[in-house]
Amino acid sequence: MTLWLRSLAFNIGFYVWTVAMAFGALPLLLFDRSNTLHAMAFWTRGVDWLLRVLVNVRIEIRGREHLPLTPCVVASKHQSAWDTMTWHTLLPDPAMVMKKELMNIPLYSAHAGRIGMIPVDRDAGAVALRGLLKGAQKAKADGRHIVIFPEGTRSAIGAPPDYQPGIAALYRSLDLPVVPVALNSGVFWPRHRFIRQPGTLVLEFLPPIVPGLKREAFMAELENRIETATDRLVAEAQVKLSAPA
Repeated sequence: MTLWLRSLAFNIGFYVWTVAMAFGALPLLLFDRSNTLHAMAFWTRGVDWLLRVLVNVRIEIRGREHLPLTPCVVASKHQSAWDTMTWHTLLPDPAMVMKKELMNIPLYSAHAGRIGMIPVDRDAGAVALRGLLKGAQKAKADGRHIVIFPEGTRSAIGAPPDYQPGIAALYRSLDLPVVPVALNSGVFWPRHRFIRQPGTLVLEFLPPIVPGLKREAFMAELENRIETATDRLVAEAQVKLSAPA
């Protein structure tokens, strides 16, 4: 089967599976939120299965030893739609910072609201920041990991980094370690692209940044760690893609 046909099969399978889960999990909204958490994890595992079977994309997670069991802020590079799903299998109860526009998606908004995501209106300035901090403080009190994409949106491979102030506000106000995360998902599931490339998609947890740094020092350290490790993972993937079969 050609790569184009494999990609077509995956894209069809992904949307069919997603719609089926969105409708199938609706009755769970009537019960404890843990049921919806399990459903989201099941949906994510299904997507990973489709990637593996239809496109031959393997998932590798590195550096789990750097992830505290207690609440922390997980600051992840964002290159692909996959990055927004995987946290349902990597963390027991993630509180993900997400674009408020996603809450306009029928069905998805109901599930996301039930499990306590943190929607942020990126155009609302100080109001958005206050909402972010309020949601993150509640998540911390509930013993949850807080997941944020410091750039706020997906970035293309090779694009200059554009880290937003939200992550610095969380670092300053929560007094929690920040775990940087690098990945190479954009090689295999690039934004605005139809083709899905085969290979090993790697997500890597990096050593935590402890509380107490000045804002400028923290932002410089976070960006350096994530970008350096991401460049390494992307180069690793591209070398394997270009190698003769």
